[in-house]
Amino acid sequence: MSGVSQKIVYVIRKQVDEKLARLPISYFDSRTYGEVLSRAVNDSENISNTLQQSLAMTITSIVTLLGVIVMMLTISPLLTVVLLVTIPLSLIGIKGIASRSQRYFMQQQQQIGHLNGHVEEMFTGHQVIKAFGRERQSVDTFKNINDKLYHSAWKAQFLSGIMMPMMMFVGNIGYVLISVVGGILVTRAIEIGDIQAFIQYARQFTQPMSQIANISNIIQSTIASAERIFEILDEQEEAADPANVKRLEHPKGNVQFQDVSFRYKDDEPLIEHMNINVKAGQSVAIVGPTGAGKTTLVNLLMRFYELKSGKITIDGIDITEMTREELHSLFGMVLQDTWLFKGTIRDNIAYGRRGASEAAIIEAAKAAHADHFIRTLPDGYDTVLNEEATNISQGQKQLLTIARAILADPPLLILDEATSNVDTRTEVYIQKAMSQLMKNRTSFVIAHRLSTIQDADLILVMNQGRVIEQGNHEQLLEMNGFYAELYNSQFSDAGARENIS
Repeated sequence: MSGVSQKIVYVIRKQVDEKLARLPISYFDSRTYGEVLSRAVNDSENISNTLQQSLAMTITSIVTLLGVIVMMLTISPLLTVVLLVTIPLSLIGIKGIASRSQRYFMQQQQQIGHLNGHVEEMFTGHQVIKAFGRERQSVDTFKNINDKLYHSAWKAQFLSGIMMPMMMFVGNIGYVLISVVGGILVTRAIEIGDIQAFIQYARQFTQPMSQIANISNIIQSTIASAERIFEILDEQEEAADPANVKRLEHPKGNVQFQDVSFRYKDDEPLIEHMNINVKAGQSVAIVGPTGAGKTTLVNLLMRFYELKSGKITIDGIDITEMTREELHSLFGMVLQDTWLFKGTIRDNIAYGRRGASEAAIIEAAKAAHADHFIRTLPDGYDTVLNEEATNISQGQKQLLTIARAILADPPLLILDEATSNVDTRTEVYIQKAMSQLMKNRTSFVIAHRLSTIQDADLILVMNQGRVIEQGNHEQLLEMNGFYAELYNSQFSDAGARENIS
């Protein structure tokens, strides 16, 4: 039974992990990480524990029950029927209690997920919480969720706990009926020893049912966990890769958006009929106010979201005709929010390319101007970053992610404010490294500081999901439109700050 239970849970965990890899980005955008983790870890563990503890007992109880019924039939079919009459009473009681308690068990598992989500969020942002003095508010939120968890868990356990005494009560009714009917039969056609044996079997008959009732709270909790896991397994997945995929043998980097429309919500249009033509090797800057759709544009290009209509092509091939793996391999990404895993600096840089040599890793670090600070660390490239990489500065983390992108050497680049977390002097070095990296590559640069994208071949000015202006820096300034207004406002603010200082 241990082997069977572990195998079942192994398969469940494997299916959940594979399912999470196939789910669209929108699924994770609408849920906290703690909630997803709770389903993948806590609920799976709950099923595992129950199967280990209860599966053997349940099977033993069922076999015992069947064996006892056979033995009772050999002694007295009439008394067996009398005892079996009590079973519907038990089933009615179990159904009535289970239908009520199951709702609370589901609430209990949901609240555990909310609690995990809150705790995960609070611990990852503990510095911000302390900086703004929000500890009390965080504790109050925890108490609120904890109270809901307490009440749902208490009600679930209380209701399921009624089953055991109810089963004993019904079993006692069975004893009374057997005693009465058996007493009558003794005077006619049955031995008193048979009645005594039958009573012993009747006791064995009720024992397995009492055992199952005793672990009913665990079983119901497991059912709630199983439902939450099945909800994940039933979620709509990303559109499958086409059967006849097309491959780019020698990608150049020509990108076209052809009449592209997209919306996060059906009733709220975001991007409507967008047309963009980017030639191979061009650097494309995407600018605009917050919420204009800059990051959405990149997400569509990476096929993190599916288009409502239109198509995006790379070198003339529709991205939906490629496998996602191949599409993603065409891009190198450096995001504003750095992501580094727990491991050595060498491993984090090498994440950009499988089987990268030591020389290539060092060369990429030099190109990103990260080699110097790495060598000043006690263990150099063997320095182990902790889970949140808090043992190096934010700017140094950014340099490592840039080195990782340089090592990947992709035909297309996506840079989302890649230099926002580095100092002014380092930014100059990074800009030089980026200029070298962007040579002969199609690059999409999301920028808020317009000074960093003046040399871009094409600047797309976005507002409310639409490209309202496009051209190079000089052309857009001559238009004296939205871009010129943005540019002049930034530099007038910068000039005013310099005068004040």
